[in-house]
Amino acid sequence: MNLPTWIARRYFFSRKKRSFISWLSILSMLGVGVGTMALVVVLSVFNGMDELNRQIFKTFEADMTVLPKQGKRFMASPELLTRLQQTAGVNLLTAVVQDNALARYANGETVVRLKGVDDSYLQRKQLDSALLEGKLRLRDRGVNYAIVADGVRNDLSISAVDILTPLEILYPQSDQSFSVLNPNAFNRESLTVSGVFFIESKYDNFVLVPSIVARSLFGYSTNEATSLEIQLKPGTDENAAKQALQDVVGDKLIVQSRDDLNVDLYRTIRIEKLLVAITLAFIILVASINIFFTLSMLVIEKKEDIRILYALGATTGLVRRIFLTEGAIIALTGAFTGLAIGVFICLAQEQYGFIGMGTVSSIIDAYPVRLDSSDIIMTAVLVIVVTFLTSWFPAQRAANVK
Repeated sequence: MNLPTWIARRYFFSRKKRSFISWLSILSMLGVGVGTMALVVVLSVFNGMDELNRQIFKTFEADMTVLPKQGKRFMASPELLTRLQQTAGVNLLTAVVQDNALARYANGETVVRLKGVDDSYLQRKQLDSALLEGKLRLRDRGVNYAIVADGVRNDLSISAVDILTPLEILYPQSDQSFSVLNPNAFNRESLTVSGVFFIESKYDNFVLVPSIVARSLFGYSTNEATSLEIQLKPGTDENAAKQALQDVVGDKLIVQSRDDLNVDLYRTIRIEKLLVAITLAFIILVASINIFFTLSMLVIEKKEDIRILYALGATTGLVRRIFLTEGAIIALTGAFTGLAIGVFICLAQEQYGFIGMGTVSSIIDAYPVRLDSSDIIMTAVLVIVVTFLTSWFPAQRAANVK
């Protein structure tokens, strides 16, 4: 152990009586520890929310989606579908026909988001974990079925076991003047509800139907679609696959990944995380200011000791390092204690989920957390920088004592 560290350790641990400076040191240590712990926990919660949203979107949305740059539909020719299917990394391709429609069931009605898909959509097995009731079935023995979201089921009081009451879908005809009193102003299709799924409130108004039914309602031709959803093979590089697909579809269509479709949400989470991190960093800074006052008072108290050190041949650099080390001991003791407690809380929450969401309608029971090594490193660097800044001036003052 070198001399500055030994003297700083003696100042911190070997006081015969607890003075005001001692209690101020402990308060500074606790403040830094609590701030560090809070920073680790809060950043981990934001990481968990980000990961939770990715899992939610993965349950319903495809890895890649082809959309028109202008308008809401385009011609998905068989040649285009074949070329996309033959692109490296592509596993399943689904032509989607989607628009708003009116749904009626018994005496109830509501506006839904009608999504027409073929059997390849169910082959992705994304909805298997989200099924609440019934079966995932779109067409069987010439009978058309509908899979409805839990929000639609609640709005219309749908029973998946009732095969006698049909779900009626209405869509305005393009060549008719719109009027709710004109029965010929709507295209109509009746389907049997086969299953109910629940993912998240964002998807609570969706109704999945066979693509042939949706095309008939919307008046689309066989090759028209509103989007193409592409499921990639496991282990495929998404960026490389996205570029390859974009080269195939050309300039009139755009390929977007799942993250691209929800970029606004992810940006909001990142901004909130940044603002919270800045706020907690200021809290750590305020707690570290106590270190400044602690060291300043310690310099005043130890003036005679400093003069003796100079008389024994100490340099200004040695005296400065003594008080920098004293500040590091106070701050880093609190920081690493808070860091350890924060990591323990996050691991315990991840394993046992003892802090619940507090809402009955939540899709998960406990707050999601995910530790990220970059957050831990950032927190440690932040504490070290703040400690150095708040310790430098008292240490320099001590070095200038004559």
